[in-house]
Amino acid sequence: MTPESLPRHELAGLDVSVEASPNPDLVGVAGRVVDETTGTLLVETDDGVKQLPKASTTFRFSLDRGTRPASSQAGGDDLRADEDVLVEGERLVARPARRTETNGGSVWR
Repeated sequence: MTPESLPRHELAGLDVSVEASPNPDLVGVAGRVVDETTGTLLVETDDGVKQLPKASTTFRFSLDRGTRPASSQAGGDDLRADEDVLVEGERLVARPARRTETNGGSVWR
């Protein structure tokens, strides 16, 4: 997974934080994505599971690039240290299965 392809991937299991939101109470909410719907991310925080709207929210996802050598990574991903990626929630608004199938170009379709 690369920062450019993140919106096409499964988000469950990724660490996320809210960077900007029209609701100031949501800014700074951080945890691990446990599930998602068309319009929300369910994030497990220290205070329990929070349901965050995707639309009009900016998220920061932390990508764990791992410790595998670059030659063993599939799909041509290059090996970098952990990386934070800002994503506008509008790019994520879709049923998860449809979002992973259709957004962006793919050599498989």
